[in-house]
Amino acid sequence: MTLAKIVKIAEAKSIEVRLEAFNALNHAQFYGAASVDGEVNDTQRFGEIVSAAPPRLVQIGFKFAF
Repeated sequence: MTLAKIVKIAEAKSIEVRLEAFNALNHAQFYGAASVDGEVNDTQRFGEIVSAAPPRLVQIGFKFAF
């Protein structure tokens, strides 16, 4: 999800301000088949999720165009 605003400073110069959110709705994103422990002989960890994408991330950026 991105919010952006371009502010004109002069005829040929501008500043762009961006706010970007990754995984904005904070849904769980598990990696492929290797993200779930499928070792049948391990009764303590079988079916346990072992890796997932990071939670919600937000970043801000500025760009000066001339």
